Amino acid sequence: MSPPIDIPKQYNAAKDLLALNVKNSEKTAFIDAISGEQLTYGALTKQAYQFANALRTQGFQPETRVMLCMLDTPAWPVAFLGCMLAGVVPVATNTLLTTKDFDYMLRDSRAKALIVSASLLPAFEGLIGQLPDLKTTIVSDASHENDTYLSLEKLIAQADSQTQCADTCADDVCFWLYSSGSTGSPKGTVHLHSHLIQTAELYGKGVLGIQASDVVYSAAKFFFAYGLGNSLTFPMRVGATTVLLPSRPTTSDVFGILTKFKPTIFYGVPTLYAALLADPQRPSASALNLRICTSAGEALPAEIGKKWTSTYGCEILDGIGSTEMLHIFLSNRPGHVRYGTTGQAVPGYQLRIVDEDGKECKDGEIGELQINGPSAALMYWNNRAKTKATFAGEWTRSGDKYTRDADGFYTYSGRSDDMLKVGGIYVSPFEVEASIMTHANVLEAAVVGMADTDGLIKPKAFVVLKSGENMTEDELKQHVKSQLAPYKYPRWVEFVQDLPKTATGKIQRFKLRA
Repeated sequence: MSPPIDIPKQYNAAKDLLALNVKNSEKTAFIDAISGEQLTYGALTKQAYQFANALRTQGFQPETRVMLCMLDTPAWPVAFLGCMLAGVVPVATNTLLTTKDFDYMLRDSRAKALIVSASLLPAFEGLIGQLPDLKTTIVSDASHENDTYLSLEKLIAQADSQTQCADTCADDVCFWLYSSGSTGSPKGTVHLHSHLIQTAELYGKGVLGIQASDVVYSAAKFFFAYGLGNSLTFPMRVGATTVLLPSRPTTSDVFGILTKFKPTIFYGVPTLYAALLADPQRPSASALNLRICTSAGEALPAEIGKKWTSTYGCEILDGIGSTEMLHIFLSNRPGHVRYGTTGQAVPGYQLRIVDEDGKECKDGEIGELQINGPSAALMYWNNRAKTKATFAGEWTRSGDKYTRDADGFYTYSGRSDDMLKVGGIYVSPFEVEASIMTHANVLEAAVVGMADTDGLIKPKAFVVLKSGENMTEDELKQHVKSQLAPYKYPRWVEFVQDLPKTATGKIQRFKLRA
């Protein structure tokens, strides 16, 4: 059982992560799966400090906010860590958003600078020069000279390599992440320098058992809380190697990485695991070198977990984390996986389930999951009301409904705003989805509440069928009725080509409800 680690008051997370790998200077820290570019720990350290010095030269003061919108290449950790070393606050941003989204985030964060990959620059060009706070644009991976913007690579190459670090403390603001928007508008979630190391120690080492010998690949990108721990904090904490994919992960890309680079740890999401298993070109287990897999973002259907393990001989550790808690706080453990559950509390975190009156639920009762742990965000920027509603003293409200059994295993029952009351009885949309997913013809499913002609809420299912498969609404309804209590079956079934999702693979149920 790993308690939260003691962190000195004078502390900089980037300095700590880099210092841990002084003896690993020749070891590869990051590999670009597309270009083949490799960055050793020694080069990473040198370039991160150079970028920190470049920021100082450009006049950036500690606590200045800088938006970082970059593809997953070795330049991303250089920029992110360099900002932290300078005391500058990087605001890591989803690369798949629209110009309207970027405009909102730049204005909301009041970022003084933008660090952007050249291929993503077109989404920002209409904003540059139009925002009162944005003064500097730094472009990475530029293939041609451009006098309008600064070059990240040139700034680094021309900067002093002196290892200066800002005089930060453990409780200083370190970085921001914007929530994924699965429930509506993104919120600037503010994290401290101490948070990164706590998640690496408690989940990365305590649950995964990540080691220096591991090679890791995360389908979730750096700019997500899940991906940031997976690809940067956890491997750097122990000196492991990370494989990066700049583009969106197709099944062929993922299997290409798993067979070529032989990662020992693969971090995925339920929708990706389903797609990988449905791929007729999927490789055999002998072509891979996985020792453990993880899943987060949404609850992993038991059927997918069981099929993955039977196909590849490797467990998927389903867990739940959040932008607010930075990484996973509830998870299955190696050798103790119970598919269909989200596992047990990660050591170092306390969990409780409470009813609508704030009283703790008994085992088996549905209530809201709340978390007490050392990586809870400081606040939502510029949003006092939602900060107070989510961060209630020592406890953080997850907005997720759960039950707990006598063994301390937690089972997901949907979002607080997704729970359905049918005939006065709570129905978990996820339970209905899990039943639908057991049908051999189904690839994905999402269930939301819809009002009937009497204004009463009933379940409606949106279903994606596997390629080449067909079925009727009545067939699917009968399939669910054969497994669940009669009142739980979906009154309506809509077959769709795909489901609306965030870039992390979370189904945006608010869009389905709309």
